[in-house]
Formats: sequence, structure tokens, C-alpha cells
Amino acid sequence: MTDANEFDPNIPCCFVAPDFRQGDPGDGIEVLDPATLTRVGSRLNTNRVTLERIVADANAAQAHWGALDIKTRAAALHRIADRIEQTDPKPLSTLLTREMGKPYPESVGELANCGGVFRYFAEMARDDGGKIAGTTQAGSFQFARYHPYGVSVHILPFNFPLLILCWTVAASLAAGNACIVKPAEATTLATLGFMSYFAELPAGLVCCAPGNAEVAQGLIAAPNTHVVAFTGSVAAGRAVGMACADRMKPCVIEAGGSDPMIISAHAPLEVAAKGAVTAAFHLSGQICTSAERLFVVDEIHDRFVSAFATETARLRIGNGLGRSEIGPLVSEQARTKVQGLVEQALAAGATRVCGGGVPPGLDTGWFFEPTIITDVSADMDIMNQECFGPVAAICRVRDFDHAIRLANESPYGLGASVFTTDLAEAMNASERLEAGMVWVNNPLIDNDALPFGGWKMSGVGRELSRQGLDAFRRSKMVVIDHEPKVQDWWYPYPDDWFLNQGGRSL
Repeated sequence: MTDANEFDPNIPCCFVAPDFRQGDPGDGIEVLDPATLTRVGSRLNTNRVTLERIVADANAAQAHWGALDIKTRAAALHRIADRIEQTDPKPLSTLLTREMGKPYPESVGELANCGGVFRYFAEMARDDGGKIAGTTQAGSFQFARYHPYGVSVHILPFNFPLLILCWTVAASLAAGNACIVKPAEATTLATLGFMSYFAELPAGLVCCAPGNAEVAQGLIAAPNTHVVAFTGSVAAGRAVGMACADRMKPCVIEAGGSDPMIISAHAPLEVAAKGAVTAAFHLSGQICTSAERLFVVDEIHDRFVSAFATETARLRIGNGLGRSEIGPLVSEQARTKVQGLVEQALAAGATRVCGGGVPPGLDTGWFFEPTIITDVSADMDIMNQECFGPVAAICRVRDFDHAIRLANESPYGLGASVFTTDLAEAMNASERLEAGMVWVNNPLIDNDALPFGGWKMSGVGRELSRQGLDAFRRSKMVVIDHEPKVQDWWYPYPDDWFLNQGGRSL
């Protein structure tokens, strides 16, 4: 294995700051563009020996990094943000689009949000290093302080590989940890390309170990990794949670869901139709917070469906490097799943409004039309599984209360959206919807300063905000008596404290 400072997507490699470490070319796995099925590059499946070396390198780096003062660590994070914001986004954005199909404007948009995350956590860690508590004994100084865990493992999704990397890696670095990233197989190359921004960090502090589920399992099982952040499917999230629990290893799990959207009788229909198009079809529906289940009040159902279909018809489908809002799904398997759920719903009595198949003229690649189906019932598979494709399933409901009840009848609880101009409905929804995030009239928005994560089967713990920082640091209670003296509760107890002598009083 040799080291190199330049990333080449054609050479399978891993990353150990500041170097890309090349693997054996014979170990490379070909990466294909999901829009054209042409070659993009080659990725590595990290072997056991290399993985052990990466873990050792990360632990060695963390010993120094964790001992630094927070001002120094914060300055390093700001320099990462500077490099992100000052580097031409075209090469990496183009690579991300070619690797997983995301429309180019969205690839640039993802990268544009990365620098601010590092700045936020740099300053958040500077602002809060612990808490001074009111003392429980005179003459005693009592406080809590935070410590890093050690080495954090970051198992990434394919849909927002760079941004979610930043959400957790920035927080972990700010807390004083070293980080090992396990990229999604479908976006390994773009993730490795992003590693260049960490090249000036101490050697081994940030690493990237590409590979399959066995690599993730090896990182979780390693005795010298100490906290895990995972974003992905519910099934994989459960497996990660169980593996971490078996080792008493803390974890943050964002496991996706099947998000509801409620269209009230008081909805602004034009805004709701346009918002629903973005919420349901953004990134071809491959977003954990995509609106998949739409509950539309009977009074405005037909008008909303008509407006929604009209707006959907405006979307352009094609290669993400061209002029299109809807790119391909990430893989053939993904498209097969989406198509199967749609066909099952139609066979069970749902009605196709638009879409439902492969777009004409796009037989090459994993494209699927933006699809709207109505007359959907709560017992259909498409209402009980995460579809993760450009499909909006619409259920007609009697009233707003009926919509809330059906929205909550799900094992998932990541996000939920509502369109209404009625303040009482908006407040009611924010209280009653069983989800980690609720959006009223503006779906899919996130905020570095607010917690991101789900309820129920959609996850454990939170990313972003102070809670996202706390996920990567552990607390310690400290009690210091600056004038040592014998305390009246120490052994041996006075005789009259015992029951046969009258007993201790309150």
C-alpha cells in the first residue's frame, strides 16, 4: 500500500489524514453512473488488517487532539470551513452527481451547507464545556465537565453523504474525538473526495474506511472505537443499535421513516401543491424525510390532487448533469422496490393519477416517473413501508382530526408536514403529531441549532444542536472540597442513629 495526497476516483483507496492510501487495484469494485450505467471509478472494500491499522491510527491521533484546548480545536474546524467555502465546488459536485444521480444543483447545494456546520459546532463547543451546580455542602465546589469518548464511527447514507458526514463529524471533532467514516457503498467516491478538506488535520484524526456491511460491523465491534453515529434504513439501524447495546457502546441512530403530510381544508392550495411536489419528489423521493403518505381533507381533496398533478407535470426527468429535477434512483434494486409497491397498491384498488413506471425514452439507467396515486387505504404496503422513491400516496380523510390520527398510525416518527392557514390547526399538529420534526407550510427545512432525529422506530438520539454535540461527549461530575474536614455523615455513625437507640431523624 502506498500513500498519496491526491484523490483519484479510478484508484481504490482509503483515507487516513492527510493521505489517501491506495489499495491493490485488483481489489477494486467498479462504480457505475445510475443514469448512464457508465464507469465512474473504482472503490475499495477495506480489509481486516487495514481496518485495524486505521483504528490504531485514529486512537493515537485522538490522544493528542483530545488534550488540546477548545480554542485550538475550534480554530482548526474554522479552517476546514474556510477550505470548503473557498474551493471550487464543481469537481466534487459533478462526481457526486455521476456517482448517485443527484441533480447537479442539489449536489452543489449539499456542499454549500457543509462549511457552516463546522463553524456552528466549533463555537458551540467553545461556549459550553460543563456546568457549575449549586453546592449540596458548604465549602464544596461541585461541577460537571465534558470529555470526548475517544474514537467515533460514522456510518453514512447515500442520499446526503457529505452533509450528514459534516453533521456528525464536526460535532465529534469539536468534542475532542477522532473520527472514522464508513461511507455508503453508493457514494464512496464522493465521500473520499470530501476527505481532502481534512488533509491539514493531525495525522490519523479523520479516516475513511470504504466497504460493505462487514466493514461497518468490524468498526462497531472494535474494542477501541467508542461511539457510533448511523444514518440509514430501519432494519440496518436496528442491527447497529443491537450491536452497540451488546457492547454498551453509545450510538446515535437516524433510521428513516414514512413521513406523513396533511393537507387541511384551510391549506393554501397553490402553496401546498408546490410544496408537496418538493417534499415528495426531491432527490427522486430518496430522502428520509420525504412526504410519502399524504392525508387530504375531503373538502379540498379533488382540487388539491388536480393542482398537485399539474405541478408534478412540470418536472423534468433525466441525467443529473443535464437540466432535470428528477434524476435516477440509486440502483436497480431501489427502482424494483418502488415499482413493486406502486403495482401492489394499484392491484389493491388505488388509482393512478400520473406516473407509475419507467419514463419514455429513458430505458438506460434507473429512472422512475414522479408518481401520484389516490384512493389509498391505510392497510396497503405503500402506507406501511418506507418507499424511498418518487411516489406520493394520497389518502382521503374526513377532517383534520382524522388526518392526525391516521398520520400517527405508523411505527415510524421521523418528520411530518402540514399545510394550513389556521393557527389552531398548526399548533394542534405541532403538539399531537408523533414525530421528531414537524413542518407547517415549509417542509424539509433543517437548522444547525435545532435537533434532527426521529421518534419510535425512526431513531435514537439527535444530530445537530447542542444535543448533537452532547452525543459525542460524556460528562463527569467533580466535587472539590477546598478546605478538607471530617463530615458528620462519615463512618462510624453515632450510636443514637441506630434503630435500637431511637434511630436517626430526618
